[in-house]
Amino acid sequence: MPRGPLYENGYQPRFSGHETFPLRYGWLKKAVDAAAAAQSAGLAESVFSADDAIARFGVGKNMVASIRHWAEAAGVIDPAASAPTPLGRRLFAPGGLDPWMENPAAAWTIHWRLCGNPRKTTWFWAFSHFPALLFERALLTATLEKLALERGWRFSIATLKNDVACFVRTYAAQPPSGKASREDTLESPLTELGLIRPLGRRDGFRFMRGGKPSLGAGVFCYAVTDFWSRFPDARNTLSFEALAHEPGSPGRVFLLEENDLADRLADLGKVSGGLYDWSETTGLKQLTRKRKATGVEALDFLAADYPARNGKGAA
Repeated sequence: MPRGPLYENGYQPRFSGHETFPLRYGWLKKAVDAAAAAQSAGLAESVFSADDAIARFGVGKNMVASIRHWAEAAGVIDPAASAPTPLGRRLFAPGGLDPWMENPAAAWTIHWRLCGNPRKTTWFWAFSHFPALLFERALLTATLEKLALERGWRFSIATLKNDVACFVRTYAAQPPSGKASREDTLESPLTELGLIRPLGRRDGFRFMRGGKPSLGAGVFCYAVTDFWSRFPDARNTLSFEALAHEPGSPGRVFLLEENDLADRLADLGKVSGGLYDWSETTGLKQLTRKRKATGVEALDFLAADYPARNGKGAA
């Protein structure tokens, strides 16, 4: 029996919410700015459902819903309070680390939040469970349909197909089309990560495993910290096997080969300020920590990829 959150009793899948629009440039900043302004004004109503939401965001009703979906899925907006989260403020608020996602670190952080998060079923499944490197949309849809049937989930095949199509458009640049508007051909910022590449044939794609030169040590340390926080016990050691192969692990989500992952783990002591230590004694490879990192410390790790700022961004 496969393991992981998708196989736990009570798991609720989600194959919709984005209204078929992939994440676009500027959306997360728009969401954080609007939610922060509403919070400052003491507005109880969600900024996304307010009467002026369409005018505020300058897009149609479905796209407003999509912006909300991506902001909540990426963890930059608190869905309960409709307010910016600490991560949202740290990255996208005025004075934040990267409001316009100019550094690849911001895209890597958002990728981690989406694909290390079991609530985004297709995204999580594709990076943590899908067994092949080469795929077509129909194959990815078929594997998810099989999973849904095995788990007894309620779903619509049309919704599932749309979700897979949106997933692919999030990561693979789309060729220009004579029928598409300029807005429709804008690439998602996550296409810059090169995690999924179109093949020469029609509807063929490839997951790109291997070294990730644009993945900074700060984002990697943040991801390790976030992944470790999901374990319910207070363990202060984490095996290489878990970091490399557990569903939602850094090795899985970042598509790292084992040697690439080990090299990054060996450098964690420096970026974490000595909080983490990598050990390979007597054939046992594991990461140890002095204590559990706080939420503020986890966000501070992200600043390591922004040395020119000489600060930690908005609190």
